[in-house]
Amino acid sequence: MGRIEEYECLLERSRRFYETALMQVERGFYDLACFSLEQSLQLYLKASLLRLGLDFPRTHSVRRLLELMHEVTGDNRVLELLSRFSVELGALEDAYITSRHVARSYTADEASRSRKVVDEVIRVFGEVTSERSKA
Repeated sequence: MGRIEEYECLLERSRRFYETALMQVERGFYDLACFSLEQSLQLYLKASLLRLGLDFPRTHSVRRLLELMHEVTGDNRVLELLSRFSVELGALEDAYITSRHVARSYTADEASRSRKVVDEVIRVFGEVTSERSKA
């Protein structure tokens, strides 16, 4: 699979995890929704790095992927996301781990806040990668 195909595959999976999260919220499965939102974001960030011509590291940390994007682009909007959403991004990373290994429940509010963070990070990353791709 070439870089373009991998990029498109990751974007499609990211979209599917996001849509799955919305369905899970509707059913009240907030723990699974938070996990799906984390997966959606993680795959989107990895696709964004591929779009910029980079291989992404083998990490499941959305914060590390954001840090890498800042290192590559130097764009302060990425640093601002890391600072503004540090707690929420950490909670998303926890959702990845706890969904498999820890009995932890999530609330509708946690799922809603997670969704807002994912939406904002994807919006900003879309701008950053689009600008960098044109340059």
